[in-house]
Amino acid sequence: MTYLTVSVTFLYIGLIPDMAELQHRVPGWRRRVYAVLSLGWVGSDRQWYHYMSLYGFLAALAVPLAVSVHSIVSWDFAMAITSGWHSTIFAPYFVSGAIFSGVAMMIILLLPLKTLFGLDVYITRLHFENLGKLLLTMSLFMGYAYGMEFFTVWYSGSIFERDTFFDRVTGQYAPFTWAMLICNAILPLLLFWKRIRTHLGALLCISFAALIGMWLERYVIVVSSLSRGFDPASWGELYQPTWVEASLTAASFAGFFLLFLIFVKVFPCISISELKEDATATADVDVSVTAMPESV
Repeated sequence: MTYLTVSVTFLYIGLIPDMAELQHRVPGWRRRVYAVLSLGWVGSDRQWYHYMSLYGFLAALAVPLAVSVHSIVSWDFAMAITSGWHSTIFAPYFVSGAIFSGVAMMIILLLPLKTLFGLDVYITRLHFENLGKLLLTMSLFMGYAYGMEFFTVWYSGSIFERDTFFDRVTGQYAPFTWAMLICNAILPLLLFWKRIRTHLGALLCISFAALIGMWLERYVIVVSSLSRGFDPASWGELYQPTWVEASLTAASFAGFFLLFLIFVKVFPCISISELKEDATATADVDVSVTAMPESV
């Protein structure tokens, strides 16, 4: 709830100047709604000073909060004695995975927006190249985490841990494990080449692969460890999700995309205030250059 509250507050604060701008552009009841949501914003120097102070504070607060939230989620696993979960590397492992999947999702959402709404002027190939570099960096972290996870299992000398991980790569869940490793640690290595990073189709495919790999990672962690308990009598057949579980998963995806499309419909998908600020800065530079003496 803390994570959700800070995230929604951070998003809402960032939208206040844009909603104040929108109330002058739309008629009827929507103008009144935007006027209420803008909280009396007029864009004075005093408001901008307090706005930037609060926005910077929330940004600084969100980073350690995100790290702590994903670390706590990892320790929910690590504090158990279940083989495959009892590992101290889970905290940085999960934090890296959250950033990795977040960047991949950002690429997947930005590309359709750029294409459908004609935002090529605002969302350029340079943005996607930088996102590709960040995706590659986090993939390297993920590959290191996978390697260290297997190394610590081998070095620990625990037969339960060894058997669990050996079963992951050779047993009935081996296809999921190898697909996870390929999607998260091998395919993103193609981003070392600039031609791949700047090719939007290739970047989109690698991002989809990253999301599939992250979903498979959670699947492998949860299902493979629970299928190999300390008592061999509890070992069962290959896990098959029921239609209820599949429906809940599909509904989760549908709910996310529904909320995203509603947001894009109601609010600007690119910050109006930041675009005006950039345009003003560019105009000031042009004026200063024009005003220079010819000798300069």
